[in-house]
Amino acid sequence: MADALRTLYAALMVVSSLASVCGNLLLLLVLLLNKELRSDTLGLVLSFSLSDLALGLSTIPFGAHNSLSQPSGYPSTGAFCQGSGFIFLLLQTSSIHSLTWVTVDKFTEICFALSYRSIWTPGRSRAVLVLVWLFCLVNAALPLLGFGSYVYSESRFLCCPSFTPENRYFVVLWMLLGIVAPILTMCSLYGYIVYVARKQARRGTFMCNELHCFYVPANNYLRSSIVMITTSVCLLVCWLPYISVCLYETFTGQQSPDVTSALSAWLVLTSAALNPWITCMTQTRYRAAVRLSVSRFIRRCPGTPLESRPQSSALHLPTTNRISTTTTSTLPPSSPKTPTPTPP
Repeated sequence: MADALRTLYAALMVVSSLASVCGNLLLLLVLLLNKELRSDTLGLVLSFSLSDLALGLSTIPFGAHNSLSQPSGYPSTGAFCQGSGFIFLLLQTSSIHSLTWVTVDKFTEICFALSYRSIWTPGRSRAVLVLVWLFCLVNAALPLLGFGSYVYSESRFLCCPSFTPENRYFVVLWMLLGIVAPILTMCSLYGYIVYVARKQARRGTFMCNELHCFYVPANNYLRSSIVMITTSVCLLVCWLPYISVCLYETFTGQQSPDVTSALSAWLVLTSAALNPWITCMTQTRYRAAVRLSVSRFIRRCPGTPLESRPQSSALHLPTTNRISTTTTSTLPPSSPKTPTPTPP
């Protein structure tokens, strides 16, 4: 690969690493400061966030460093390369599987609102988390046990699974169970949520909380649909080139062009940088939590005047403004029920 392309690859990897570290630290900080966001499935959110953070601190800088100072790579049979490949595969698989189960949790909360608490119990959430990591550990350990292998890829500047015809059984098993199945699951669930959103947008719905009931306009559901579609498109854009390149190399035995291979590796690692920003920016609860955390930080900064502002339940109100297949009301849209004001 030419020096200019190696420099560009390193620059892109550095940007992805910074975005991954900053985004995941922001997500973890928001979860730490806002108890309202902690639920029975908090472990799954922490799982994919910590996996993406570890990728941003280890694998992505490793690729940037190798593209500039170690273009010839490391011995594939060395302990360093084998350990690096193990960590890369472990974090990559755990991130996408944890994100898939977070999507399943969101889907259950929307489409099975009345039975959500009985479906996602703390015990079941912990069991899912343990099974996810057990599967990822076994999957990443198989090449170390002789089923598959880790090699240094000179086009990706990373130690990763060997995509050769001799390892096709491992590659197919990992691709189907570790990557393709979670991606298809997430896209299918998002597609059904979009279908529910469009159906409710046509008929309209009332949402109620402890303060009042209000009519949810159709554009709220359409915005939710755009968020789901954008998330699915980002997921496919990041993963499809990588999957295609890996399968092409595995079944043909030919190396793909260096630029294509490097670009696909950068895209799949960039998903670790996009995941926390998509979670924080596309969900109303997290956006409200980010705004609240920023406002608290500004008020505590020295030199900032402290103003006595009425505290509104910023995190509680938006949580009711979600797509629901079970919430209906006979109230007309023109007569919302408002609470009786109470004296201060």
